[in-house]
Amino acid sequence: MPARPFFDTNVVVYAFATDDPRGEQAERLLAAGGIISVQVLNEFVKVSRRKLGRDWTEIETQVAVLRTLLDPPLPLTIEIHDIAVALARDHMLAFYDALIVAAARQGGCDRLYSEDMQHGQSIAGLTIHNPFR
Repeated sequence: MPARPFFDTNVVVYAFATDDPRGEQAERLLAAGGIISVQVLNEFVKVSRRKLGRDWTEIETQVAVLRTLLDPPLPLTIEIHDIAVALARDHMLAFYDALIVAAARQGGCDRLYSEDMQHGQSIAGLTIHNPFR
C-alpha cells in the first residue's frame, strides 16, 4: 500500500475557501485521504478566523470534516521538534515548514502537498508536490 500524502495548511485552507480556483483540486486531494498534524489544524483555525473571518461554529464544523476525511492528526512531539530543528538547519527551511516536513516523515508519508515549498524538492525521503502548478 503506498504511503499516504501529508497536507500543508494551504491545501486545507483552499479546500474550504469560497471562490478560489484551487478549491476544487484541494477538495479532491483531501477526499482521497492522507495525514495532517495538529500544527496544520492550528494554522487552519488561525487563517479561517483571522483572514477568512469565519465564525467558530463554521470552523468547528470544518475541522470535524477534516477529522473524518483524514487519518488522525499527528501530535507535535519533542521528537518532531528535534527533527525539525535539524531539517531547518541542514536544508535552510523556515522552522514552521521544517515542522511540517518532520511531521510528514514521522507519519510515514512520501509526499507533501504544499505550495509554500519548492515543487519537486526532496527532503529526507519526502517529495514536495505543488498540486496547483
